[in-house]
Amino acid sequence: MVSAASIAAQTLSQYDCLIEARQQVDVRSSAEGVIEAVPVRRGDVVRKGELLAKLASGPELAVLNLARSRATMEGELKAAEARVELTRKKWERAEELHKRNFVSANAKDEAEAEYRLAREQSRAVQEGRQLAELEVKRAEEVLGQRSIYSPVNGVVVALLLNPGELASSNQKDPILRLMEIDPLNVELVLPLTHFGKIRTGQRARVMPEQPVGGNHGAVVEVVDSTLDAASGTFGVRLRLPNPGGRIPAGVKCRVTF
Repeated sequence: MVSAASIAAQTLSQYDCLIEARQQVDVRSSAEGVIEAVPVRRGDVVRKGELLAKLASGPELAVLNLARSRATMEGELKAAEARVELTRKKWERAEELHKRNFVSANAKDEAEAEYRLAREQSRAVQEGRQLAELEVKRAEEVLGQRSIYSPVNGVVVALLLNPGELASSNQKDPILRLMEIDPLNVELVLPLTHFGKIRTGQRARVMPEQPVGGNHGAVVEVVDSTLDAASGTFGVRLRLPNPGGRIPAGVKCRVTF
């Protein structure tokens, strides 16, 4: 937060402020494994959803390929369906012959039993196919946990684990650390005379100091409801869009409403 020492010298509409990162994010893996690759470096600007690290995934990939193979096997299902059709025709033929007294009731009942058994076997094969498809989805989820993606738009500020080291969700050290920089926070303090005049959603203009410079639109996001009686001020936070990360965090600025 900017100190209140210089507030009295400021104009009625322009105030000192400080641009800060939105948040610090320690990126960990939800699965345990050896880190295979970290394709980013310190200082890299990353977008939300960008690949940050990948764990070794040989066994998980093999399980997925096996599940896919089981889910796409057609032979067993086609054989079961063909047997249902064959036994159905055999049963219908036995029914007809029984009516003419050419086959016994026992033979007719056996044909019907074969047909019903074939139907149950076909149903079991179909259920197995559905189970295999669920196994594919589960294997895809497990494999997906071997890739770690950025949860925010930010910049890499520290790489804490390297390829070949063990990553775990329970490990003290994260794989890397990000600072979210899109959007940014703009922090400032205002005199009590402005309390009630600044509201969330209100628009403002933010002017970073040189060499960054520029004039950028921002929106009031937080107005403190607790006042600082000692300094006669209250805090305000603005939300500053920063597509592409052009504005660095840690820069002093001026803001107008």
